[in-house]
Amino acid sequence: MRFVVAPDSYKGSVPATEVALAMARGIRQVFSTAEVITIPIADGGEGTVDALVTATGGQFRCNTVAGPLGERVLAKWGILGDGQTAVIEMAAASGLPLLPADRRDPRQTSTYGTGELIRAALDAGLRRIIIGIGGSATNDGGAGMARALGALFLAADGTQLPDGGAALAELASIDLAGLDPRLQQTEITVACDVDNPLCGPRGASAVFGPQKGATPQIVAELDAALANFAQCAQQASGRDVAELPGAGAAGGLGAGLMFFNPAKLRPGVEIVLDAVGFAALVKDADFVITGEGRTDFQTAFGKAPVGVAKIAKIYGVPVFCLSGGLGKGADDVLAQGIDALLSICDRPLSLEECMMAGSELIESASARLCRIIKAAQRKGNTE
Repeated sequence: MRFVVAPDSYKGSVPATEVALAMARGIRQVFSTAEVITIPIADGGEGTVDALVTATGGQFRCNTVAGPLGERVLAKWGILGDGQTAVIEMAAASGLPLLPADRRDPRQTSTYGTGELIRAALDAGLRRIIIGIGGSATNDGGAGMARALGALFLAADGTQLPDGGAALAELASIDLAGLDPRLQQTEITVACDVDNPLCGPRGASAVFGPQKGATPQIVAELDAALANFAQCAQQASGRDVAELPGAGAAGGLGAGLMFFNPAKLRPGVEIVLDAVGFAALVKDADFVITGEGRTDFQTAFGKAPVGVAKIAKIYGVPVFCLSGGLGKGADDVLAQGIDALLSICDRPLSLEECMMAGSELIESASARLCRIIKAAQRKGNTE
């Protein structure tokens, strides 16, 4: 019997690599001789670097770069097993978890450190880069990233603007003469799981600003600043990307990567599954087990478990999703190729208790699922 185990992380509790190992232990409690292939995955957010580097036999790198407010942080990135492709998580340099709640201010935060990671990949001789853009603390349209790569953002009097989304209200022109020329020979793929435009009621500021500390007044200020930025960036680059799906991702970093680099946005889970060769691994499987920290209506819009199920269904392989919790609209994923949903919680527990015991609960839930499979197989053999 062959199981393919392909979970996302249980964010804040168990990384994807440990989730996969816990699921494998649970399977072997019941099917001791089963072949279990573990493929930790991600959808462009937390865990993307770990998933891709681990699955492809690559290597990790670390660089000290600017954090969201300019402080120096140690950011991990990776090189895939092909030796030619870098993988970066913008959250490692410019992510919300890097700031305590009382210091979150999307008017000031910058993607400069993300640009430094791109430059590190270029310095390493890599000309293919995958960038996961989930979990940002920023709302600067990727201006900080472009600044780290040589672009100049100028006010009407010719002075350079400071970092942060609010400063873009004073932007008069962008000078791209000093932009790193290596970008033109680099293939950049952006792992993005949202389709928001840059501005407006579904834009970066309105939808994602509040979780980064923006009040309604600040949201309006930042939205106007990004609209001004988009006009200047289009004039400088010749690209009109502000209304494209995903332009508003990561505080507008999606737009910035398309304005200033030859980047293409794709659903993050598709990038990860392609990179690990998931289709070839799953085609001969008997069962697939996936999972995530919380499954709800958002999962159906292209989160990792649905991406796994879509490929598994091509080959008629049953897919089970084990989740830390099931929220409103969780059953929507049943129409996306997932055959059954199970919560890992087997008794009344607080959220904190669940997160502390994550690995144990995942292993136990995997074993319970396998006992159901085994019982169904016995029934099938008697008919």
